[in-house]
Amino acid sequence: MSQRITTFEEFRDAISAYRLPRVLLAGLELDLFTAVGDRSWTVADLSKKLKVSERGLDILCRNLAAAGVLHKKGSLYKNSRLGATALNRTHRAYRGGYLDIMQTHWKDWGRMLESVQSGLPIDHDIPDAPDYRRQFTWAMHHRTLEIAPVIAAQIRLGRARTLLDLGGGPGTYAMAFLDKNPRLQASVCDREAALIVAKEIASTHRTGRRLSYVPLDFSREAIPGTYDVIWYSNVLHIYSPEDNQAIFRRAFAALAPGGRFIIQDAFLHDREGLHPTEASLFAVSMLLFTTGGNTYSASETAKWLKGAGFVGVKSLSLKKGTEDWENGILQASVPDRRQKAIARRTQSKGS
Repeated sequence: MSQRITTFEEFRDAISAYRLPRVLLAGLELDLFTAVGDRSWTVADLSKKLKVSERGLDILCRNLAAAGVLHKKGSLYKNSRLGATALNRTHRAYRGGYLDIMQTHWKDWGRMLESVQSGLPIDHDIPDAPDYRRQFTWAMHHRTLEIAPVIAAQIRLGRARTLLDLGGGPGTYAMAFLDKNPRLQASVCDREAALIVAKEIASTHRTGRRLSYVPLDFSREAIPGTYDVIWYSNVLHIYSPEDNQAIFRRAFAALAPGGRFIIQDAFLHDREGLHPTEASLFAVSMLLFTTGGNTYSASETAKWLKGAGFVGVKSLSLKKGTEDWENGILQASVPDRRQKAIARRTQSKGS
């Protein structure tokens, strides 16, 4: 939603937009696309297979076909290409991890008022179990599987030889950077449960032998090693301003002179901190699922970077339509030895 709501009719239409998402989720909850597979079905036969009412399925399939995820010809329904692949659990392209997250989020967003009232995540008293972390990590892989190579192809790493994917979860971006940079060595830094998934993915990837793993709570601990590039993608929003500033200082200490810190996130860009709308809405997810996360403006993030000692803070432009978030990448650098020497000479002349 990007249009401003100024009339009751627009308000009504915005609220009514829940209808199609609920139809799509019902299809997932029935595992309908897997049941349809590569066949064409009458509603009568499909209702028997799914053990649901013929009337209910007829109305559901009609709306799924109107949305394009099923195709209808006469009395027969079959999967669209999307339904037959990404939504079909028997297909190798199935995006089950992310589909599971989307289904649970419908229920979680229904509890939004709880978090607004308390300021706490909806399940703040439930520990973050390794099984959930593993499921979430697979979901993030499925989310970025296609976009990561497109983004990695547009970010020139120059002579960089080492890259740390900080909070990299499944290592999807690390693998994409390895693909595009044959001389690069990469490491993924995250919780152990996430790194188990990263290792599984890397084992099937031709460049997996160039990937290593750093189990670490980088929100509290120093980052070991020295790197030419640190990639910090979709992690900024998880943490509070204070936590992010501490992480920036740790990243600065772990970068070689002249090294680059590249942040990808849902940045807000207008003066009032309202737009892009998608970035503002994403802050609601952080309210529901984190203790201090939010979405932040590019300008305030740049101030944090400069406060940590970084120089040359700038936005990186990608080809329109290939971004994860609108204008969503900031880059900053550690001063190189020459810059440090110039700064020392300037300071000595002024004293």
